[in-house]
Amino acid sequence: MSNGSVQPIKIAILAMGGEGGGVLADWIVDLGEHNGYLAQSTSVAGVAQRTGATIYYLELFPRAAAEAAGAEPVLSLIPTPGDVDVLIASELMEAGRAVQRGLVTPDRTTLIASTHRVYAIAEKSAMGNGVADSRTIEAACIDAAKTFVRFDMAAVTEQTGSVISAVMFGALCGAAVLPFSREAFEATIQRGGVGVAASLRAFGEGAARASETPPPIAEPASAPLRPLPERHDHPEVDALLQRLQRDFAPAEQPLIGEGVRRLVDYQDPAYAGLYLDRVAAIQRHGDPALTAEVARHLALWMSYEDTVRVAELKVRATRFERVRGEARVGEQQLLQINEFLHPRLQEICDTLPAALGRWLLQSGAPRRLVERFTQHGRIVQTSSLRGFLLLYTLAGLRRWRRGSLRYQVENARIEDWLARISAAASTDPALALEIARCQRLVKGYSDTHERGTRNFDKLMGACERLAGKPEAAAALRRLRDAALADEHGHALDAALAGI
Repeated sequence: MSNGSVQPIKIAILAMGGEGGGVLADWIVDLGEHNGYLAQSTSVAGVAQRTGATIYYLELFPRAAAEAAGAEPVLSLIPTPGDVDVLIASELMEAGRAVQRGLVTPDRTTLIASTHRVYAIAEKSAMGNGVADSRTIEAACIDAAKTFVRFDMAAVTEQTGSVISAVMFGALCGAAVLPFSREAFEATIQRGGVGVAASLRAFGEGAARASETPPPIAEPASAPLRPLPERHDHPEVDALLQRLQRDFAPAEQPLIGEGVRRLVDYQDPAYAGLYLDRVAAIQRHGDPALTAEVARHLALWMSYEDTVRVAELKVRATRFERVRGEARVGEQQLLQINEFLHPRLQEICDTLPAALGRWLLQSGAPRRLVERFTQHGRIVQTSSLRGFLLLYTLAGLRRWRRGSLRYQVENARIEDWLARISAAASTDPALALEIARCQRLVKGYSDTHERGTRNFDKLMGACERLAGKPEAAAALRRLRDAALADEHGHALDAALAGI
């Protein structure tokens, strides 16, 4: 409700934890109060969604109008669908959520949003590709808003060395939807007194980008494969390159070369040589599409995530450099990195020599002792000497990975998968291709890996029942889609009952 015919300016901000949504809300309140407006601000914290999404809601009412009416305005505490003038979203999916909730309407709402993505938990944990189509979200925002101001605010933040809240404040200024001058906006930042120079740089860039004509919705660009070098200084790696260039067609080399790079980094040149042996065996069937599909999925499977791999990635020098860059650590500042680790009994047994790992899994008191010791996670500070050496020692087990229980289990399952593909390729190439694509279920670690592997095994069992039947490939594809749609396997079990 408002005083007379004068309406408050209604602004909603959707931001994730750590992005300064509260700072942005405070700036807008300060901006209004120093320029003749009464301001009210509230916030509603969301549940754990990409570190917690919060809705900040503000209403600004002209102080002169309130004084003329002789009464204070009654301002709302929450945004109402169809009644928001400006909505600012720190990320594209947050803008999509606002549209879905009806907070963005074509008759009045100016939508200001960053086009970058921070994936939600549901997107990252999906068995298949659970990433929402950014083009669909962007098109919905264009249709829903009166004006849609959009650009990659995360990139501007990185470029200016500031925070995204300053970029959003600049975009709000550049959109020219509030009755305040640019000088008033900048004075607000200066009154804050913290990080003023960097914030003003980000503000200026945000204001400039907001005044530009938004580009059309672009098709997603796939990451180009890196060209292969002709030679390599390491003799074993060079031998792999020469073999790759000799035995595989030029069109196949970039994809298979990525697999070789990945597996040399994961294990050693001999392991990458095993990869080439396996791909070459599939190549002999003369189906380029099947060769490419197997090459891609096989490289992913052979570089499965285990405790050794996790430890190795956490102690790499490049990771410490990346974290320092992301945290913008100065030369005179110290960085402390705390890792939360919670290995389960199965993962510990998988790291042990195969015989010892099987014994421990089937033992009584020793198993219970290990389970008791590992029932709670622990924090390891990899920026300390003790924590670093602990993970560095674990990463050193890589040289003995081939003797581990996990390697034997994964290797046996890979060999069975390849044998099924080869058997089907000679009689039903379409079925062979679908069997190759079933590897998509084997991903992640811990419970996610267990569920995916369980569903994968069910599909391999179904292959035996489908072999030789008409439309076997289509039936297996439907089963795989059911497995990818439901990680717990209920949809797959229902589909299996139908065959």
